Amino acid sequence: MNFFITGTDTDAGKTFVTALLTRSLRKAGFDTVAMKPISCGEPGDTLALQVAADNELAIDEVTPVSYSAPLAPIEAARLEGRTFDPSEVMGTYARLRASHRSLLVEGVGGWIVPLTSTYSTADLAKEMNLPVLLVVRNKLGTLNHALLTLESIKARGLTCAGIVLNNHPSDVADPAREGNGRLLAELSGVPILFEIFPGQTDLELAIA
Repeated sequence: MNFFITGTDTDAGKTFVTALLTRSLRKAGFDTVAMKPISCGEPGDTLALQVAADNELAIDEVTPVSYSAPLAPIEAARLEGRTFDPSEVMGTYARLRASHRSLLVEGVGGWIVPLTSTYSTADLAKEMNLPVLLVVRNKLGTLNHALLTLESIKARGLTCAGIVLNNHPSDVADPAREGNGRLLAELSGVPILFEIFPGQTDLELAIA
C-alpha cells in the first residue's frame, strides 16, 4: 500500500485524505506512515500526517524540506536563497520505503508544481515511481482539472490507481457534485476509490 497522493489543485483535500487513509490503513493492520516531502508556510499539514501515524516519525522525516513563505516552492526557496535538490527528499523516502510495508507520499499543491525551473512535483513522483492517487474537489470544474491531470500522469509513464472525490463543505450547493464521480469514471476509465464527506474520520477498507 504505497502511493503518491496528488491533487487537481491547492485545497483539493490532499492532506485530509492522506491522513484519513493513513489512520485507516493502520487500523487495518498496516504499518503505514505518511510524508509530505516539501512544505511551504505553516507546518499544519506536516503535523496532521505525523499525528495520523501515531507520531511514529519525526517532523523532519515527514517533511525533509520546508520553506517559510506560503508560496509556490520555487518562489519560497528563492526568497531564502535556496534551490530545491531532490536528494534532500529521496534519502528520507528510500529509508522509509525500506523500513515500512506501507508509505503514503503527499505532493505539494497540484500535479505539476515547479520545484525548480527544470523540476516539478510530477518529476518527483516519477523518481519515486509510485502508483498515484488523485484527489479531486467535487465541484464545477472538476472534470477539466481531473482529466488534464490524469492525462499528464499517464504521459509520464505512471499509473493512476484511483480517484478520491472530496466533498468540501463550501461546495455542498454545487449542482455539479451529483454527476462528477459517474462522469469521471466513464470518461477516464480510472475508478473512484472513495468519496469523502466533511467530518469523516475513517474509511471502510476492503483489503484481502
